[in-house]
Amino acid sequence: MKPKSIRSLKTFLAVKRRIAIVTHWSPDGDAMGSSLGLSNYLLKSGHEATVIVPNDYPEFLWWMKGNSEVIVAEKGMKRAHEAFRNAELIFCLDFNDLSRINSVGEFIAALDTPKVMIDHHLKPSGFAQYALHKVSASSTCELIYEFIHAMKGLDLIDRDIANCLYTGIMTDTGSFRFPATTAFTHKVVSDLIHRGAEHSLVYNRVYDDNTENRLRLLGFILSEKLQVIPEHHTAFFTLNNEEHDRFNYKKGDTEGVVNYALTIRGIVFAAFFSERDGKVKCSFRSKGEFDVNIFARANFSGGGHKNAAGGISDQKLEDVVKKFKSLLPSYLEQLKNS
Repeated sequence: MKPKSIRSLKTFLAVKRRIAIVTHWSPDGDAMGSSLGLSNYLLKSGHEATVIVPNDYPEFLWWMKGNSEVIVAEKGMKRAHEAFRNAELIFCLDFNDLSRINSVGEFIAALDTPKVMIDHHLKPSGFAQYALHKVSASSTCELIYEFIHAMKGLDLIDRDIANCLYTGIMTDTGSFRFPATTAFTHKVVSDLIHRGAEHSLVYNRVYDDNTENRLRLLGFILSEKLQVIPEHHTAFFTLNNEEHDRFNYKKGDTEGVVNYALTIRGIVFAAFFSERDGKVKCSFRSKGEFDVNIFARANFSGGGHKNAAGGISDQKLEDVVKKFKSLLPSYLEQLKNS
């Protein structure tokens, strides 16, 4: 069944409601910016709002208003379930399939509570009764701004809400350099700054708050772990469990590492394979027409966007790398023409 327009929620939200907000596994800047931005807006509108995340997220995102009230399901599943059961409406942000949130998704799927999907990833599964879905959007935070506009609530956006939304737009656009950054994106950002977003502060808290270990880890990855395959216009990094531990790894320490490989002249396809907790997390980036969403879906149980996607594997790191390299010849023409 086709989901209803987001605008049809205006009447439902005209009275006080109990609302739960959930985002994807391993939340990033867009996931937390959209969740906390929406939560702060709903609270200011007179609703009860609770943000639940499947697992923890990087410390450089902890500064946003409402962070201290976020429920991390992995650490408190009972509280998370209680929040979902209590909700009259569940917002699902920055993902379009309940499988993206593992067992939390299974629990939500079993509830009769109406669900709202706000997302910009390809191929939604159609689980929600209401949806605001635009693949062309730069970020879910941009779509939250559109949702607030549709609810005629822009005047409620204050400094804290603006900072949250700016965070997600900034991080998901790669500081406004990725192709999904549009004229409308800049209009939204302009209005957020007008309403109080502190762009320098947001940038500093996200990108200029490194630990010594994080910088040393980055240096190690760049100097020791880079592999370049020029004939396939591909470069990638790997990091195993022992190397994580060597640099006292904390969640978020390798955020954005894959993008460095893509800056090499002549490279159109970049990857980062990170071994952790018995699995290998795969991050893929590309330039031009090479579609890493299709690549990730076909080969690594993943997906995402055309030029930015991810995947996961239960194989050993060396086997994942071997598989990845063996696939490249079959994509050679696409890589050449990208």
